[in-house]
Amino acid sequence: MTTDVPKNLSQDPIINPVHDIVDVQTTDCCIVGGGPAGAVLALLLARQGISVMLLEAHKDFDRDFRGDTIHPSVMEIMEELGLSAALLELPHTKMRQIRFKTPKDTVTLADFSHLKTHYPYITMLPQVKFLEFITQEAQKYPSFHLVMGANVQELITENGVIQGVRYRGGGGWHEIRAIVTVGADGRHSRLRHLGEFESIETSPPMDVLWFRLPRQPEDPEGGMGRFGKGKIIAMLDRGDEWQVAYIIPKGGYQQVRAEGLEELKKSFVEVVPEFQQRIQNLDDWSQIAFLSVESSRVKRWYRPGLLLIGDAAHIMSPVGGVGINYAIQDAVIAANLLSKPLKNGQVQLSDLAKVQRQRELPTRIIQAFQTFIQKRVLATVLTSNLTFVPPAFLRLPILRDLPARLIALGVFPVHIKS
Repeated sequence: MTTDVPKNLSQDPIINPVHDIVDVQTTDCCIVGGGPAGAVLALLLARQGISVMLLEAHKDFDRDFRGDTIHPSVMEIMEELGLSAALLELPHTKMRQIRFKTPKDTVTLADFSHLKTHYPYITMLPQVKFLEFITQEAQKYPSFHLVMGANVQELITENGVIQGVRYRGGGGWHEIRAIVTVGADGRHSRLRHLGEFESIETSPPMDVLWFRLPRQPEDPEGGMGRFGKGKIIAMLDRGDEWQVAYIIPKGGYQQVRAEGLEELKKSFVEVVPEFQQRIQNLDDWSQIAFLSVESSRVKRWYRPGLLLIGDAAHIMSPVGGVGINYAIQDAVIAANLLSKPLKNGQVQLSDLAKVQRQRELPTRIIQAFQTFIQKRVLATVLTSNLTFVPPAFLRLPILRDLPARLIALGVFPVHIKS
């Protein structure tokens, strides 16, 4: 492991207190965070015989209102792994277009039917099922180890190099020493905080209220969205339920709460009148989850011995539902670039830098696209009481496939290196 430290980082910024350690284990790669990026990276490394330990803070993968959109880019990666057919055997639905209805028109933001892929749709699959599927596949390889309920508290830092982590769980403190530690622990990343990474933040104009409503067999498959006067509602097909995103102006949650649940339901029915009866199933604020929308990326994704990927490195807006897919593409590139150094037992700082170098530009492009949609479309609706008029660029044939490609496949193709 290299010991050269970037000039803008101190040698030992984290002081590691001494604890009563239950056990000390060693591995080639310690991945913190059992979300899509961490789970896929662990599988890719384990398939090559690289010792990998995946630490997940929770005791299971089941979370409310997690992203459930698997885009064609990920399905193609699953196909390269020989797993796409098995994955599609799980209960799922397909979204072939992203459309929004206004009182006067229908707006198509993305039509995936024109894309050159075996999977011209977004697969709607509960994330808990996807993570269980990936980790069960990884457990077929003896070099993979999964630890649930592992609450990482500290980085092990020696001579300016991250040598692993200490976590609490299973009756005490545990220590994992690794050639490389990967932070894939999401938008509230503990490793991003412990590593003192500096972020560049933007200001999305919206927040989201999530809740569920019953879905009827005659309802359209996939998803639907509505624009009203000052209101935006998106609905995702979850089989027997609709997962509803009620989009509000940034910082407007307290006002919505103050106006009361009945006013929220009335406002919803104004945009989706055919759900007047179903909205009555919403009878308590405990059924509603609040998401403060963020969009940011860290300036530098790595330090000696430590790499951030996925939401730990770049928090995505929910626009287009691309977060999972860009995180998994990060994992594929990380596996492609780090597998050989890990097998050789030595990962240089330059190896970690290559991951950011390949993934930063696609991340910046998709975040710029999301910002454009947020400012030109969403903010326009949220701040106006006028009927929404679709921007001309959404109607130009020359631009028809650009949003679909960015959302579905990403900026550059990502493939697994054998």
